[in-house]
Amino acid sequence: MNDVLSPKAGNSFYQSLGLERNWMTGGKEKNSQSVFYEMARPLAGLPFSDYFAAIGTPMLYQLYQAQADMMEPARRWAEFTGQVLNQFDLTKPEALGLRGAAAMTEAFWRTAITHQRPAYGLRPVVVGNRPLAITEEVVMETPFCSLLHFRKESPVRQPRVLVVAPMSGHFATLLRNTVQTLLADHDVYITDWKNVRDVPLSAGVFGFEDYTDHVIQLLEAMGPGGHVLAVCQPAVPVLAAVSVMAREGNIATPRSMTLMAGPIDTRVAVTRVNVLAQEKPIEWFDNNVIGIVPWRFKGANRRVYPGFMQLSAFVAMNFDRHLRAEILQARNIVGGDEARAEVHRKFYDEYRAVMDLPAEFFLETVKRIFQDHDLPLGRMTHRGERVDPGAIRRTMVLTVEGERDDICGVGQTMSALDLCTGLPTTMKQHHLQTNVGHYGVFSGSHWAREIYPKVRAVIEMSS
Repeated sequence: MNDVLSPKAGNSFYQSLGLERNWMTGGKEKNSQSVFYEMARPLAGLPFSDYFAAIGTPMLYQLYQAQADMMEPARRWAEFTGQVLNQFDLTKPEALGLRGAAAMTEAFWRTAITHQRPAYGLRPVVVGNRPLAITEEVVMETPFCSLLHFRKESPVRQPRVLVVAPMSGHFATLLRNTVQTLLADHDVYITDWKNVRDVPLSAGVFGFEDYTDHVIQLLEAMGPGGHVLAVCQPAVPVLAAVSVMAREGNIATPRSMTLMAGPIDTRVAVTRVNVLAQEKPIEWFDNNVIGIVPWRFKGANRRVYPGFMQLSAFVAMNFDRHLRAEILQARNIVGGDEARAEVHRKFYDEYRAVMDLPAEFFLETVKRIFQDHDLPLGRMTHRGERVDPGAIRRTMVLTVEGERDDICGVGQTMSALDLCTGLPTTMKQHHLQTNVGHYGVFSGSHWAREIYPKVRAVIEMSS
């Protein structure tokens, strides 16, 4: 059987993580502490309950998809009902009941999780007093990623910047605001990661080193003299990629590298996310959060960390905040505050659009970054060679952190500056943004007014 579907003892990837996994042999024993087993315990005594408990967590994806498929007609009906209600003039005082009904139907159908990348929908930008339209073009494509170029007919030559988006359960469109701000002064590219549940098994596996290879290949495709900006999770593989390129004298080594809210050293200012990643052995993650793509998708039988599980984890971390947001949205609709209601829709439509992660990449990321701390301890390797950030000598480095970041603690990203021992202090900068959380580092007013000028200055100085 394909190792991607059912890895067994002896698989080189699992041995590299110190894992030995058997597919069905001893399945009930191995899954006795799984999420699915805990869900199945109340069903004890019912037909097939022992069998389902033995199958374990991989069945969760199938159950989730079955539930989503069954609920789809009801959600579409609720959406249609809302459209009918909105044909009436809901601004009148006597339409209060209809506004309440519209709020309930919208709350029902909009809470559905989607698996399709939203549109970037970038606005034209003004360059040299001229508004320029943005055209999306794919410069390079692999089974797992597209190098997307936001082309504009600029009258001036602008620095080329590769924005490396996180592969963390959401699409690269989560960085729409980041790109929109950069476009005024830069020629922007982005790593448009694909949802791996739509990537066939024949494309092979995608691990941590494959991510690093992609960064190198995309920088090479972009050409010499470029710059790179990594947001959140890719800060580590981007630092590794630039280190490898510098060691090898690659002419496409970027002139500047900006690392924003990334987990370079998760031993510093430990957050709840770090604790969750460290308190369980890697076998627990393999047995509890890895699912199998259902049969009717292109990536059928591929082992993945499902996007819906990542979204559930994020929501659970701040459940009260999300619940209050939904209650406030109902009040917005009932009260006729369409402007605030639309802001809520745009944010949560993006937030609920999820993508699956390759199991290999997810497990290696947890193991290498959050559990073993390979990079700060000098133990990270790439294709058999040690990754040494000290090899970076011509790339200016900027690290950015948020004061209230509850995902990546203050000091974790700044640790990259200590690792870049080959750079003089004049080529290393750090910016701590006050009064922002994780998302405020790369999106919103603080990003545009206070953080972006720092990023722009570093790019200008190193161009």
